[in-house]
Amino acid sequence: MSASASFLVHCFDESQTHRLGVLLGESLTEGLVIALMGNLGAGKTRFVRAAAEGLGVKQVTVNSPTFVLIHEYEGRLPVYHFDTYRLKDIDEFFELGADEYLHSSGVCFIEWAERVQEALPRDRLEISITSEGETARLFALRALGPRSTVVLDAIRRQLAVD
Repeated sequence: MSASASFLVHCFDESQTHRLGVLLGESLTEGLVIALMGNLGAGKTRFVRAAAEGLGVKQVTVNSPTFVLIHEYEGRLPVYHFDTYRLKDIDEFFELGADEYLHSSGVCFIEWAERVQEALPRDRLEISITSEGETARLFALRALGPRSTVVLDAIRRQLAVD
């Protein structure tokens, strides 16, 4: 992995968080998995909504998959949005057909990814979100393989331009 395999982004308001999400969506390539971690209310679903917008998904259609467990959206790439919070174990994750989604041509966003970490592909982008106030968030982005590092580098370059 390159030296740029991880970095922190401070977003001081919702517009900066939204912009980071859109940049992520614009940078994603097929088959990538984005593992999202953070406390309840950290903004995982809102961040996925912004990333989906960057992928060309109509923003109003992206909702929390907490009770449905997975949502599918059409965009530049197919988007699969998982919420693993209510799963009892990793077997339930596989019963959702997760393996098929994780190895598809779409992109997978997995909220509460730490609950199913051992099932995720080695090359993935991990994003930990920490609330730093009412609207401020700290994003810790970490690429765990060559394909996710390319995406992370693209986001870093774009943030440097903005």
